[in-house]
Amino acid sequence: MSNQPGQAEQKALSAIPPAAPTTAPAAPSAPAAAASPAPNNRVKIIAGLIVLVALGAGARMWYRSHYFVETENAYVSGHVHPVSARISGVVTKVFIDDNQMVKEGDVIAELDPFDQRVKTEQITAQIASAEQQVMQADAQIAQAQAQASGAQAQIAQADAQLLRAKQDADRYGQLYTGQMKAVSKAEVDAANAARSSAVADLAARRDSAVAAKAQIGASLAARDVAKAQVAVLRVQLKDAEQQLQYNRILAPVSGRIGKRNVETGMRVQPGQQLTAIVQDNVWVTANFKETQLADLHRGQSVHVSIDAMPGKKLIGTVDSFAPASGAQFALLPADNATGNFTKIVQRVPVKIVFKPEDIKALNGRLVPGMSVIAEVEINQPGIDKTAGQAAPAQTAAR
Repeated sequence: MSNQPGQAEQKALSAIPPAAPTTAPAAPSAPAAAASPAPNNRVKIIAGLIVLVALGAGARMWYRSHYFVETENAYVSGHVHPVSARISGVVTKVFIDDNQMVKEGDVIAELDPFDQRVKTEQITAQIASAEQQVMQADAQIAQAQAQASGAQAQIAQADAQLLRAKQDADRYGQLYTGQMKAVSKAEVDAANAARSSAVADLAARRDSAVAAKAQIGASLAARDVAKAQVAVLRVQLKDAEQQLQYNRILAPVSGRIGKRNVETGMRVQPGQQLTAIVQDNVWVTANFKETQLADLHRGQSVHVSIDAMPGKKLIGTVDSFAPASGAQFALLPADNATGNFTKIVQRVPVKIVFKPEDIKALNGRLVPGMSVIAEVEINQPGIDKTAGQAAPAQTAAR
């Protein structure tokens, strides 16, 4: 009895018809069916654009490979002048700052001049002493000349006395003979002794004259030595004065200060670099492959792109070619005379110069060491391809 109501409910529920689905798949419309081939057209259009771009890129590459020569192995070069001390000393003043513009002859720094001044004063005193020695030698020469003159006079006097002594001795000898004894023996002996004394005195006077002449020569030699010493000391004084001027370190050229390594209180040594001066007249050194040199000639225009200044292009001119490849100037050049040889395309540095007004317009932004891209158009009109590759003298002097 308890299960009858449940069975009646199940029969009632089974008698109810199932509900129809609320949504039904829509039939495809005619326009949608017609638009199905559209993706194929887009693919064709994209493929055609890719082909056109590829053809354009290939044509551009072919054109540039036949009518342009380009290298990225290029950089800005310039004159960098090291400034160093010529003498040792302590820096007392520094007159420059980083990246400052200086002119030729401007004072960069000063050293303590005390040591050089002391040396100058010492040499000056030595010169005064040597000049006194010259004056003393002159006085000795005058004295020796006077003594020589006196010795000559004494020689004449002794010669006269000798002549008189000879005459007296001859006279007494004639008066004292075996037949005549007009004078005594003592008088004859005295006359002979006087003659001998006169002979000895004459010889002594002559020796004195020779000694006086020798003294003159010695005094002249001493004076010459003193004069030579004065000359040497004057040269040393000139060098000391020059060394004193070296206490002021001057700028050798006009340019901009870089790599400043000097401070007040430093003790510097000769040859020690204190700073560097970079000049404004820069150029480009482009390392072209040796296979590209056949199309390069002096005077060709060069388009230069600077990495530090995007969008800024300069027009340069091929100035000259290096006399050897870069490998030849390396610290350890390669030795190809071996069995293990691999051919490598060498690069030759090419100098590219700019107009001074173009460099000036950049206001010092183009500095040595910057990376650039150099591009040369081949077959430029007005270029003499038969001209030599060597730079002219005025160009090499830049």
